[in-house]
Amino acid sequence: MGQLPKEAYSDQKLGIVKLTTTTLSGQPQEQNYLSHPKYRPDIDGLRGIAVLAVIGFHAFPRTIKGGFIGVDIFFVISGFLISTIIFESLERNQFSFLEFYSRRIRRIFPAVITVLAASFAFGWFALLADQYQQFGKHMAGSAGFVANFIFWQESGYFDNAAETKPLLHLWSLGVEEQFYILYPTLLWVAWKCHVNLLAVILAIAVVSFGLGLKMIQTDPVAAFYSPQTRFWELMLGAVLAYLALHNTRTVAKVRHTLDDWLSRLTYAHLPKENSVTLSNVQSWFGLALIGVSIVGITKETRFPGGWVLFPTLGAALLIAGGTQAWINRKFLSNRILVWFGLISFPLYLWHWVALTFPRVVAGEYPSGGIRVAAVILSTVLAWLTVVLVEKPLRFGKHNGTKVGGLIVLMIVVGYVGYRCNQGRGFPLRNAANPTIKNAGDLGHDKFIQYLSRKFFLCTPIAIRNNAVLSKGIRRCFQSKKNAPVDIALVGDSHAEHLFLGLAENLPQKNIAYYMKGGVPVIDNERFAKIFDYLISDKTIKKVIITAYWIQTGVTLARLLPTIRELEATGKQVIVTDDVPSFRFSPARCKYERLFLFENRCLQGRDSALRWNKLVYRHSQEIVAQNPDVKIIYTSQYFCDSSYCFMGKNGKLLFRDEHHLSINGSKYVGERMVDDLPILND
Repeated sequence: MGQLPKEAYSDQKLGIVKLTTTTLSGQPQEQNYLSHPKYRPDIDGLRGIAVLAVIGFHAFPRTIKGGFIGVDIFFVISGFLISTIIFESLERNQFSFLEFYSRRIRRIFPAVITVLAASFAFGWFALLADQYQQFGKHMAGSAGFVANFIFWQESGYFDNAAETKPLLHLWSLGVEEQFYILYPTLLWVAWKCHVNLLAVILAIAVVSFGLGLKMIQTDPVAAFYSPQTRFWELMLGAVLAYLALHNTRTVAKVRHTLDDWLSRLTYAHLPKENSVTLSNVQSWFGLALIGVSIVGITKETRFPGGWVLFPTLGAALLIAGGTQAWINRKFLSNRILVWFGLISFPLYLWHWVALTFPRVVAGEYPSGGIRVAAVILSTVLAWLTVVLVEKPLRFGKHNGTKVGGLIVLMIVVGYVGYRCNQGRGFPLRNAANPTIKNAGDLGHDKFIQYLSRKFFLCTPIAIRNNAVLSKGIRRCFQSKKNAPVDIALVGDSHAEHLFLGLAENLPQKNIAYYMKGGVPVIDNERFAKIFDYLISDKTIKKVIITAYWIQTGVTLARLLPTIRELEATGKQVIVTDDVPSFRFSPARCKYERLFLFENRCLQGRDSALRWNKLVYRHSQEIVAQNPDVKIIYTSQYFCDSSYCFMGKNGKLLFRDEHHLSINGSKYVGERMVDDLPILND
C-alpha cells in the first residue's frame, strides 16, 4: 500500500482503502480493507489539547492542577475512532480481525518499543539495582499491556512515589489495549447474532460507570487503574460513532428542532440555510467543560468518580460539534494544535520518562528549568519518533513482515524487562555499585525484615491479626515474647520507626507498638480497639503518641480527649513532634553516582521542619492544659541552627524522605532515653 498523504497521517482517512495484490496465478486482485473515518483535523487538535494538558500537569502540577484529565479525553477519542472503523466495516461485511490488529500493532508498537528500549538503555547506566529491578517489572508489564494491573497491585502502604516510576503513564495504554482485545470480538459476535450494537454499547457504559461510582468510594486505586471502571469512557466515544453513522430521521429531527430553537434564541434573523447553531453551542460548551476540568479538578478530587463526566462529556460535545462548528474550524484545527495532535502518542510516551529520570537520579524534585528542558526534549524525541520510526513502519509495503517483526521485538522487550526484574536489576553493573558515602538501608523492606527477625509479634492476638500486612509480615511487634507490656507506642509508621531504637536502648523493658494509618486518637475507628486495649491494660505504664502529623491532619481538639482518657487510667502520656521531612531521596545522601552532579545531604532547617510548626504550637497548648504530659522533640537530633541532616558520622539515618532507617532509629532511641529518664522508671 502506498504511503498516505501527510494530511491523513492520523488514524483517520476517507473511505475504503483498496489494495491491489497478486494471486498465486499471477493475476491482479483488488482487496477491500477496513473502512476508516473521514479525516478531521479538529480531532487531532483535541488530541493536542489532551496531551498538552497531561504534560502541563506533570511538569507544572501546581499551575495546571487538573491536566491529568487529558487521558480521559484520549479515551473518548479512541472509542469514537475505533468504533467508527469497526461499525463501518461490519456494515460493509468487510471487517477483518487480522487487518484490525495489524493496523493497531503498526500504530502502537513502534513508538512503545522505541521508548521502552531507550529507557532501558539509559537505566543501565543510571539506575541502582533496586530501581532497575522495579523498572524491569514495569517494562515487562508495559510490553504485555498489563501495566495498569501492576501499578494497581503495587499501591500499598509504602509504595514509592509516582514521580519515581518512569513507566507509570503506560497504565492508560494498558487499559486501551485491553479494550482493543475485548471490544471488536464483542461487537462482531453481537453483529452476527443480530443484536443492536447501540444497546450493547450502552449496557457496557452503564455497568462500567456504575461500577466506577461504587469503587471510588471503597477502593479509589482500583477505580483509577481498573479497565472495568474506565471502559465507559471509550463507550461514550462509541455512542458518538454509532449516532454519526446511523443518523436516523429521529436523530436528524431532534437535531433540527434543537438547532432551530437555539437559532431563534440566539439570532435576531434566522439563518436562511445550513445553520450550525447547535454545533457551535455543543463545541463551546464542550470546551468550557474541559477548561473547568483542567482548572477545577485536582489530584485531591475523588477521581475518576462523577467528576470524570466533565472532561469526557466535554470531549464528546466537541467531537459531536463537527467540522463546521467555529471552535472546531478555527481553534481545534489550527496548525499548532494539529501538529501536537499528530505527535501526541509518542509525545505522551516520552514526556513522563523525560520528567521522571531526573527525579530518580538526582533524588529530588527537578527545578523548573530542568522540567522545561525535559518537555522540550520529549517534544523533539516525539517528532523524531514519528518521522524516523512510526511512518516507515506504519505505512508503505511489506506490512505482514513489519507486523511480524514488531511482535517479535515487543516479546524481546518484555522478556528483557522480565529478566531484569528476576535478575534483581543486574547488580554487577557499574551503576548498581556506586561509591557509598553514608552506610545504611534504603527503602522499607530491610527495616521491616529487621523487626521481624529481632522482635516478637505483638499481643493481644486480636490486634495483631488486624495489623497492617506488608509482604506477609504483620507489622505489630514487641521487644519481649512473654512479658507484660511496659511502654506502648501508638501511631502510624512514624511510631514504628521509633520502636526499634527504643526497644534496643531499653532492653529491660517490654516495648510494643500498635500501628494504623491515620491520626492516633480515640475517635478514629481504625484505632478504637487499640485504645480500648491500652486503657484497659493496667501493666502499660507509659504511652507514646506519635505520627506523621502533617499527613494525618491532627487537631488539638481531637488529641486532648485521647490524652485525658489515658491519663485517667494512671498512664504517663508522651507526645513527640516529628522528624524532619526532606525534599530529596536518601539515595542522594548515601551514594556518589553517575549523573549526580551534586552529592548533598543537608537541607535548610526551615524547609526541613516546614511541617513541624503546627505541631510545636499544639504541643505548647497540650502542656498548658495537661501539665503531666511530656513532649519530646525528636527533630532537634537532626538539626542545628541552620541545617538538618540525613546522615551523620558516615551513617545514613533515613530510609526515605521522612522515615528513619535502622541506623536512624537506633540513634533517636539512644537520644530519647537520655533526654527522657522516666522511660527507665
